[in-house]
Amino acid sequence: MFKLASEGYPFIIVFAVLTAITYIFVNPLVAVIPLGITFFMVFFFRDPERKVPEGEGLFVSPADGRVILIKNVCEDTTPPIPPLLRGGEGGVKDTNRGFIEISIFMSPLNVHVNRAPCDGNVSIIKYSPGRFKAAYKDEASIKNENIVMVLDGKEGRVLVKQVAGFLARRAVCKVKVGDVLRRGERYGIIKFGSRLDVYLPKAVRITVKLGDRVKAGETVIAQFRL
Repeated sequence: MFKLASEGYPFIIVFAVLTAITYIFVNPLVAVIPLGITFFMVFFFRDPERKVPEGEGLFVSPADGRVILIKNVCEDTTPPIPPLLRGGEGGVKDTNRGFIEISIFMSPLNVHVNRAPCDGNVSIIKYSPGRFKAAYKDEASIKNENIVMVLDGKEGRVLVKQVAGFLARRAVCKVKVGDVLRRGERYGIIKFGSRLDVYLPKAVRITVKLGDRVKAGETVIAQFRL
């Protein structure tokens, strides 16, 4: 069954109505333009089901797209991310003094529904206003508008950051503090091209490399070292 993200219905309805009006009152040939946009909106806001892998200590991709960054993060860099991961605003404290950041770039052709990378309790939701630089640039992670979600799970504390891009002017996080998420569960969406950063405990083994294409809720990006 074809499924759409609920956030897409207003866009689809507006352009469908515009198509009808243009066809009836303007010119059937001109109506091809809003009709094409309507089809693109249906394509963009698709929300396919995913087969979430089972197993202990697995972390799945929170977004569809291309891996553009994998790096170690020390506790004194990229503030305020490390303090949030260490338990600076409540929740469990991660005794691991380092983290691994994986960044995924979503083009307008990717599915934009975001999913939880692991099981966990939502301990922090933090919105930060900012700019709208191209999402594939490293500075976008720090300077762009974003929403941070922190999950406290059995393997430690994991942070996921939805970063708005040049076209994506709004990220949507549907969960609140206190909610419980399962690995691969839908939790939000970013509209029209964007970026998602995930910070994992350093004691994981990364299973993707730069340039890899990943699918939200399905591609295993890391595994906890058992």
